[in-house]
Amino acid sequence: MLDHSRGGENFDDKRLAEIIAVHVARKGGLLPILHDVVQEFGYVDDAMVPAIAEGLNLSRADVHGVVTFYHDFRRQPAGGLIVRLCVAEACKAMGADDLAAYAEKRLGLPMHSTSGDAAVTLEPVYCLGLCSLSPSAMVNGRVYGRLTQEKLDRLLAEVAK
Repeated sequence: MLDHSRGGENFDDKRLAEIIAVHVARKGGLLPILHDVVQEFGYVDDAMVPAIAEGLNLSRADVHGVVTFYHDFRRQPAGGLIVRLCVAEACKAMGADDLAAYAEKRLGLPMHSTSGDAAVTLEPVYCLGLCSLSPSAMVNGRVYGRLTQEKLDRLLAEVAK
């Protein structure tokens, strides 16, 4: 069993192989495997991709493409607070770009990143299904609509408690 470390997180080949084995015979098993990997390890480490690809008889590029396409499959450990800001067209039309710029400044980190202390992750997301309540965000799995800078400040202060 090899032990891989990245960002302070660990995974072992044996557990990864167990996850793959559960879904290998399933048609379309890649997505369930990736969901289970994220559930188990918190993210899909780049070092896991070859084993997943081999287990499903896919190319590494196929697996990598799915991991990078879907926002639910992160490639590095997330922070304790996960802020996802919608950047789809409806939210953009209602000020999402300005809200994202404000969030980056307020949190002190750019989109697609986690703070050095692993406290906060800031990510764009392409549609939360709240188009009529634009702009919207998801904070630790809960969605919020009609956000303004002031509402975002209150929300972040609330979550920090």
